Amino acid sequence: MSNLDRQAVPSVCGGRGFVVAEPVRELLSPRTVPLGESTEVRRLLPNLGRRMVGAWAFVDHYGPDDIADEPGMQVPPHPHMGLQTVSWLHEGEVLHRDSTGGLATIRPRELGLMTSGRAISHSEESPRPHARFLHGAQLWVALPDAHRHVEPHFQHHTDLPTITAPGLTATLILGSLDGTTSPGTTYTPIVGADLSLTQGADLRLPLDPDFEYAVLSMSGEAHVDGVPVLPGSMLYLGCGRTDLSLRAESDAGLMLLGGEPFEEELVMWWNFIARSNEEIVQARSDWMDGARFGEVTGYDGGPLAAPELPPGQLKKRGRVR
Repeated sequence: MSNLDRQAVPSVCGGRGFVVAEPVRELLSPRTVPLGESTEVRRLLPNLGRRMVGAWAFVDHYGPDDIADEPGMQVPPHPHMGLQTVSWLHEGEVLHRDSTGGLATIRPRELGLMTSGRAISHSEESPRPHARFLHGAQLWVALPDAHRHVEPHFQHHTDLPTITAPGLTATLILGSLDGTTSPGTTYTPIVGADLSLTQGADLRLPLDPDFEYAVLSMSGEAHVDGVPVLPGSMLYLGCGRTDLSLRAESDAGLMLLGGEPFEEELVMWWNFIARSNEEIVQARSDWMDGARFGEVTGYDGGPLAAPELPPGQLKKRGRVR
């Protein structure tokens, strides 16, 4: 669950000043970045003009990739702080190892939830042997100041609650939806749900008007609030909605992401979420010196080196550039 961009640039996000307080339809296009040896991802957050959705601060979509003759995902040990990582698959498997001793093979529609708190490191890789196809999403949730220094820990939930309606099966990843709650630990009012639609489904999904929302398209052809959303793109929806119309032109997979707008202003650089330039500089130094973030055992290879810091000071800002 890493940002492997070797030209990592700071993202400034958080704060309520740029939250859209009414329903909107803002289609976000991804940029493509490498992830490991043979995987490319489509990055939706942070995005030019839109940095967060609730506490969701980072969203990558990858696949479906045919990795039958490839190593698949190979992400060496790397650090995190100030956030939670969410691993979510539609196809394939990802083997997770972390510096707390966490070890799990995450499979489709199982929740791999790692809370970095003050500091953690982990690796991710496709097992050997592995399934032919790899398809999923990688997401980060920013931790509020009151909880960003908690002890790091990892959760693996293999049996998540679902909501069903004609043409819809919704799996609760985090938070609550329509009276159903995920067992994953959260630190802010948030929701994440995987929506499986059958062809011809036409329905309205209940929402919380105090939340802001976005919908990521994973597969198929679907219209979200009347807008066609293609796989690998995301529609930002703003706040103030009590429900959301969904219509499937084919079998389709979507991810609903939402939450109360994140009030605090943040600095995000590489794999760290902090509150100041000084915290980022110290975290990079600690990682490169082998301090604080612990050690991942069992991965066949060395840890990932941090990129160089950009010149000047990283300053926290609002939610958009």
